[in-house]
Amino acid sequence: MSPHLTILLLYAALLMAIGLWVGRRVQGSSDFFVAGRRLGPGLIFATLLAANLGAGTTVNAAGLAYRDGLSAWWWVGSAGIGSMALAFWVGPRLREIAAARDLHTVGDFLEHRYGREVRAMIASLLWVGSLGILAAQLIAMGFVLNAVTGLDRWVGSVIGGIVVTVYFTAGGLLTSVWVNAVQLVVLVLGFIVVFPMILASVGGLPQVIAGTRDIEGFWSFWTGGESGWFYLAMLGPSFIVSPGILQRVYAARDDRAVRLGVGLNGLALLVFAVVFTLLGMIARMLVPDLPDQNLALPTLLLESLPPLVGALGLAALFSAEVSSADAILFMLATSLSRDLYRRFARPDANDAQVVRVARVAAIVGGTLGTAIAIFSDSIVDALSIFYTLLAVSLFVPVIVGLYIRRVRTPEAIASIAAGVAVVAVDQITAGSEGVAWLTPAMLGLAAALTATLAVMAATRKSMEVS
Repeated sequence: MSPHLTILLLYAALLMAIGLWVGRRVQGSSDFFVAGRRLGPGLIFATLLAANLGAGTTVNAAGLAYRDGLSAWWWVGSAGIGSMALAFWVGPRLREIAAARDLHTVGDFLEHRYGREVRAMIASLLWVGSLGILAAQLIAMGFVLNAVTGLDRWVGSVIGGIVVTVYFTAGGLLTSVWVNAVQLVVLVLGFIVVFPMILASVGGLPQVIAGTRDIEGFWSFWTGGESGWFYLAMLGPSFIVSPGILQRVYAARDDRAVRLGVGLNGLALLVFAVVFTLLGMIARMLVPDLPDQNLALPTLLLESLPPLVGALGLAALFSAEVSSADAILFMLATSLSRDLYRRFARPDANDAQVVRVARVAAIVGGTLGTAIAIFSDSIVDALSIFYTLLAVSLFVPVIVGLYIRRVRTPEAIASIAAGVAVVAVDQITAGSEGVAWLTPAMLGLAAALTATLAVMAATRKSMEVS
């Protein structure tokens, strides 16, 4: 067995052991869903950054940079910009409402603000959409283990699915927070060591520029290839309204913890956007003929570093994928157990029953996500569809509705229906290409806002006539 694989398997066993140990401290649904609302800025920062540094921000970001160059910065950079908006604009206000009304999920907020119809629509949409992004995380784990061992990618996806399902099911958010803290230490330490070593091994940034300058559009910041600033419309709103992120905000002990913890997470994402973009560009210079762009980062860690340092980098990469996967399992567990089961199927369910259903939902979600990962190949397609769906369905009900009281249930339902319908039509007719320079996310957001304004105007006119 190679040292790389040995270290990864031992690390996976450690994560499961920590999860099972911390899970024994879970006393009820408050611990499972919002970690008792006790998180300070340090743990908020750790759990958010660990959750956000997943397949999209590591393997996929480097793969996009391998293909398109510097403009791939916008993939992770947009997440950082969205996180900043959450830290200083949306997050503190949502946390205050959640604490005052004992809200545990985004569905709780939507029902408080609009009613059960909106809650049901969003919960159903997100349960389906979340399986796609969970599969993307597991696909990335498969690429890591494939690069290390040569095993079929699906084997790595299965191993990753087992690890994250075991430790999350033990204790929900409380477990995730503490496991994420361990993962973040490994992740940050790994790339603090790895990045400068890789950059130095190729002669520094001037050599990277010299070695790739002849690739058309490779050093264009705004747009290049299929990447560019338009990622902001898809990823920026998603990192403000994602239920997996907002429930971590709910767990903060005060507004200062939100501003500081979420803000530092956003700043770190802006830095990591540079790191993973440059790593992908270095991979393009060193190994320009990879059969799959998603192999860029794991191949770089294996072939350009001493074995032990490469193993540390691969452990950091594995950490990133696992920590993001548990955030998605969290969304699956909460949307089914609280937003659907407790609200519609068993309103009289007690805490123990809700937590039990959440654990079953996590197991089912982990199993289905693993199955999808086994039969899928593309990380970017799964992530793009999910993030677009997230942005167009939640932007108006959460962000606009938080500040404009005239947005009520009819407006919220119309925005969700219009945004999702436009994205669905675009997927079927244009194949995710958008129309002209408008991406599917831009079209969906425009449709959602237009529908909101139209219903608002119709309601106002009806009131004037009556």
